Amino acid sequence: MANLLDEMDTSTHVGPEGKDVNVIQKQLPVKVGVGSKVFEIILWVLAIIPGLIFLVMKIKAGNYFRSLEQKIQHDASQIDNYLEQRVLILQNCAKLLDKAIDLDKTTFTQIAEYRGGSSKDDNNRNKLAGELENVRNKIQVAFENYPDLKAHDAIEKALKENEYLQKEITAARELYNDSVAMWNMQIMQWPAKMIVAAKNGYTTRIPFATTKEIKEQARGTFF
Repeated sequence: MANLLDEMDTSTHVGPEGKDVNVIQKQLPVKVGVGSKVFEIILWVLAIIPGLIFLVMKIKAGNYFRSLEQKIQHDASQIDNYLEQRVLILQNCAKLLDKAIDLDKTTFTQIAEYRGGSSKDDNNRNKLAGELENVRNKIQVAFENYPDLKAHDAIEKALKENEYLQKEITAARELYNDSVAMWNMQIMQWPAKMIVAAKNGYTTRIPFATTKEIKEQARGTFF
């Protein structure tokens, strides 16, 4: 298991004691061995009652996972909605700043593709959040370096709206990550839940991680 984790891409953030904590950026499939199959057979061989009880447990586990999956999708949609609103705001800012600064057109093209219906999976969600933060930083630098722009009410208003949306994303991220943490824990609970998860091909889910830029800011000295 240690070797497997070493080979995985990870995202690093700072723990409460200043140590780096790695978030696994790959989905791990749930697997059970022959022992789990033997365990189920033994239950039916010993008596029909234990077998039926375990069957009911598996049915309940399946229902639980479907319910939790719906909650995760709801929590993820909240993040996606805020991210898309942030895309619109930053795109409007970019248009206003277009003559004053050379913004990264490729980044905005990729973001536009996301809004156009690209798959909103865990990896894409984290990637988009990082790209938006990079764009926000560029706009902020331009806003600070060009005194004339500071009198532009539309830009100032857009930047304030952007900061508000980032706070909403942070709050939504907590709810989503709590649900993801519950999912990742429950699918590994043997026997019933883990057997059901393996049979249905479930995998662990990737938390919505803080962007690299925000992590670097957290390491800095504020006072």
